[in-house]
Amino acid sequence: MSWFRREESKIESTSGNRVRTEGLWTKCDGCSQIIWKADLDANLQVCPKCGFHFKMGARARIDSLLDPGYELVDGDLRSTDPLKFVDLKPYAARLKKAQQDTELNDAIVNATGMLGPHRVVVSAMEFSFIGGSMGAVVGETIARAVDRAHDARQPLIVISASGGARMMEGIVSLMQMAKISAALARLDEAGIPFISLMTDPTTGGVTASFAMLGDLNIAEPNALIGFAGQRVIEQTIRQKLPEGFQRSEFLLQHGFLDAIVKRGEMKDYLIRALDFMQVR
Repeated sequence: MSWFRREESKIESTSGNRVRTEGLWTKCDGCSQIIWKADLDANLQVCPKCGFHFKMGARARIDSLLDPGYELVDGDLRSTDPLKFVDLKPYAARLKKAQQDTELNDAIVNATGMLGPHRVVVSAMEFSFIGGSMGAVVGETIARAVDRAHDARQPLIVISASGGARMMEGIVSLMQMAKISAALARLDEAGIPFISLMTDPTTGGVTASFAMLGDLNIAEPNALIGFAGQRVIEQTIRQKLPEGFQRSEFLLQHGFLDAIVKRGEMKDYLIRALDFMQVR
């Protein structure tokens, strides 16, 4: 004989009132700590616990460096898929998806504006657009930034974040290395400063051309910078590479960089550099 009778639960679901936390936290690749994304955003995508530098979009880069009121320019170019390249997925489809995801026409953003007392031209690469790879549009856009800096006699700052030349455009992509380098030679002859800022990663044809041609070459902490990948180099020379090879600290130690600058200190550093160069 049952001594009690189980009543149906009168507790109503409160799922509609739950606090939504999905997507509000992220894990740091440096210290493995869980970080509130709002804190990360407020700290320029730098871990407030260990200082690890997360990747940062091109527009956010420009926002962090230029004073309010800057102008975006040269953003109307689109790739024509010159080789009609098809691998696992047609290149045209990859371009369309990247454009939808990033709201950019290609992996580059140009801007003009004030950096403290200095009017400058900035060209920032967008890594989330097909790995920041350099095709005809990226090459032409950077070349236009160089020409703009030359004609206006304003310093040029290029922020690299790239896996290198875009293989889907073949030789058309590789031609951009020479085109940009030649334009920078004109800038050098005119005595106009070019500052190259390398972020994680800066590799392949970008490193082999304009990224290493700055009057001042600087990088963020622990940025991967190099031409060929570490595995390819080890298999070629049949030697184990040293720890930290191709990281910005290693390059600074061996004379390939002029400075490593933390992101939060970058704007003040660039202003001081341009003050030293006596550019107004």
